[in-house]
Amino acid sequence: MTEGPANIATMPPKQAPAGPQQRIIDLFAGPGGLDVGAAWLGIPATGIEMDDNACATREAAGLDTVQGDVRNYGPADFPQATTLTGGPPCQTFTVAGVGSGRHALNEITRRAAEMGDCEDPDQFLGGFADERTGLVLEPLRWALEALRANRPYESIVLEQVPAVLPVWEAFGTVLKRHGYGVEIGILRSEEFGVPQTRRRAILIARLGDPTVQLPIATHEPFIKGDRRRPAFGRQPWISMGQALVRDSSFTVISNYGSGGDPRNRGQRHSDEPSATVTGKVMRNRLRLAGGDWSRLSHHEAGILQTFPHDFPWSGSDIGQQIGNAIPPRLAVHALAEALAMHFDQSELDRAVKASWATARRNPIPLQNGSRINLESGRIRFRSLT
Repeated sequence: MTEGPANIATMPPKQAPAGPQQRIIDLFAGPGGLDVGAAWLGIPATGIEMDDNACATREAAGLDTVQGDVRNYGPADFPQATTLTGGPPCQTFTVAGVGSGRHALNEITRRAAEMGDCEDPDQFLGGFADERTGLVLEPLRWALEALRANRPYESIVLEQVPAVLPVWEAFGTVLKRHGYGVEIGILRSEEFGVPQTRRRAILIARLGDPTVQLPIATHEPFIKGDRRRPAFGRQPWISMGQALVRDSSFTVISNYGSGGDPRNRGQRHSDEPSATVTGKVMRNRLRLAGGDWSRLSHHEAGILQTFPHDFPWSGSDIGQQIGNAIPPRLAVHALAEALAMHFDQSELDRAVKASWATARRNPIPLQNGSRINLESGRIRFRSLT
């Protein structure tokens, strides 16, 4: 593999029962949405990330990081990893982007199918109008390389914007042929306690286990105009006002949806969940109850994504870092299903509200039936330089 710069941080010591060790390798790790969720669960994770700003945040947060291009590495560089996760860049797939990735979906799904039967999957990864489009195929390359090395990942978790669902379905077809149980679908973040309406295409795979499923929603879906009320045994969705500490109610005036007319901008009141937090979240304006205007702070935008209230955002383009990340709370649910873990929801509530340092020192206790054991001691991946 081509060498790349590395910036390695270590997770703090953590006591746990002796036994087999789960470790995550997280591709396109960003500022650490999935890695924060993994830390809350007590699972060591190493993230590969190229962006200097996201790496600055990861370093400040003490997240184990290799700074470099995912394309320059492979499973052989991380032999201890048992779980593969990833959220490839979504700019070419998102509705807010130019959409070259959406137009290339048929080509991408065709290539994914052919990668499953080819000894050299690298030949299918390039040649797109926007090179970021082909990055969505990288997780499949990693999974196939691990299989061919006879060191398959025990579980796989992938997330992207809903437009990528056909790609995950193509991945699922390939993975099933190699013995994985696979479940794919769209998750709504507010149904998992995130104070935000955000839809993500999720793939969860477990080797040799056809019973894998998507996580079961814990909260009610948000429907504009409906009153908050629990139903079907679920908790009510969480509003921005519940998540943020502000002296008055407010209305968020979005920078999206205007069509050139400011009167058409999307609006959400503080007694509702936030609209999707994007990389332009810092442009949103808040109309306060008294008539004054304000904006979200970086920490408030992070809280709407369920990052810790004191998460050490660093570098520049912090709004973009926040908007690109998977909400850590949603990541916890996806990881728990992939690893067949069970926990009390109140413990997840505790972790979300705690400081970053406190939640790392006191991971969520696992209930009987969980199939994960962690070794005690410091977590160290070898340097790739």
